[in-house]
Amino acid sequence: MGSSCGRGCWEWASRLRRLTGFSRLLSTAALAPQICVVGSGPAGFYTAQHLLKHHRLAQVDIYEKLPVPFGLVRFGVAPDHPEVKNVINTFTQTAHSDRCSYYGNVTIGKDVTVKELQRAYHAVVLSYGAEDNRILGIPGENLSGVYSARAFVGWYNGLPENRDLKPDLSSETAVVMGQGNVALDVARVLLSPLDILRKTDITEGSLAAIACSKVKRVWLVGRRGPLQVAFTIKELREMINLPGTRPLLDPADFTGLGDVIKDVPRPRKRLTELMVKSALEKPGEREASRWASATKEWGLKFRCSPLEVLPAADGKQARGIRMAVTRLEGSGESARAVPTGEVEELECGLILSSIGYRSLPLDSSIPFDSKLGIIPNSLGRVQGAPGLYCSGWVKRGPTGVIITTMNDSFDTAQSVLEDLQSGLLKLSNSKEGFKSVRSILHSRGVHPVTFSDWEKIDAAEVARGKLAGKPREKLVDPREMLQLIGH
Repeated sequence: MGSSCGRGCWEWASRLRRLTGFSRLLSTAALAPQICVVGSGPAGFYTAQHLLKHHRLAQVDIYEKLPVPFGLVRFGVAPDHPEVKNVINTFTQTAHSDRCSYYGNVTIGKDVTVKELQRAYHAVVLSYGAEDNRILGIPGENLSGVYSARAFVGWYNGLPENRDLKPDLSSETAVVMGQGNVALDVARVLLSPLDILRKTDITEGSLAAIACSKVKRVWLVGRRGPLQVAFTIKELREMINLPGTRPLLDPADFTGLGDVIKDVPRPRKRLTELMVKSALEKPGEREASRWASATKEWGLKFRCSPLEVLPAADGKQARGIRMAVTRLEGSGESARAVPTGEVEELECGLILSSIGYRSLPLDSSIPFDSKLGIIPNSLGRVQGAPGLYCSGWVKRGPTGVIITTMNDSFDTAQSVLEDLQSGLLKLSNSKEGFKSVRSILHSRGVHPVTFSDWEKIDAAEVARGKLAGKPREKLVDPREMLQLIGH
């Protein structure tokens, strides 16, 4: 019987052979490489995990600018998706290794420079993610009532920099520009019944604000068509089944798509079939009853590109958005949205821009491609900077899910292992690792947070959550976090 595994299995088999060889070779290494990872999100922890697993002497130090670890797993994953956060258990195991140390509350580029890290470590891996968002670049974007989805997600997830966002939820209609999973996340949080949200780790402040929200309708707007949406079937199904809501899908957007999707990849086919079914087929009795009694609604609006946020009479508050109606040139993933000359306006007082995250340069000494928002690299090796590596979104751009980041990070870690084996990273050059960084931080009045410190914060959050019947009540103020651990 022929194998259907193909190129993917060959690549994994090849990778496995490389790993086996490295494990044997590196197990006899006489010197312990000092490696540091900048960023404690999935990319950082997966990079560290791979290095520790495949080099029995490697010492890996993970630096994080916040006191608390886990990056987007803590601050980006929707509060009603606790199963996605289970990877924290794996990351905690990595942090408990006697060859791994976590140093939070340290801002690389400010408290200690990348050059200083390079002097202290044999290898420096940049895994700090994407801490900015792409902008719409249209007039009115700075009006009150317009927010990035990234900031909104940070607000309800307790990201310290977004804790004072105070989004205006007084409008009945909200518009989310974008049709990816983050867009569906924010729509779902805006429309979810409070009894669902109360059982999650959503922050106390944002739950109180959403409890007073007047938002009843959310439009998710995309420049292209149904065949180009970026969300996945799981998130779409959650929206369709969200209690107390009904979908608004224009049958005209989906008529005839059944024939078009015959040859598209299976995930895209199944996703489109679910949209077609919801838009064109008569709902079952139970679903029809639920939709009839719904007090909130959400819809997908296609082939619209934002032109301008319209100001209210006071000139300060958003009252709507003007969009160019588009048509598609080409087909499939590569289809381009081209303006038709027609214009459409949507009345709304809340606009969330969900068109992608963006990485920023960390330090002027590091090469950075501002257009692509990545560090130029080859298999994770930073171009023109021996001993410097990158993994995750800052390496490839803000795309993919956690498993994508895992594989990407393993590949970067593998490049580090190869360079150790080839002698490109010279272990004969003695490096002191955190010992030398500690003296730099001490001289600058910076007090790092250890993983055991984090576990005290974790325990306090879980205890507070228990009182409210939640998994945890997150601390959102770094000063409170540091006070709790006696810093």
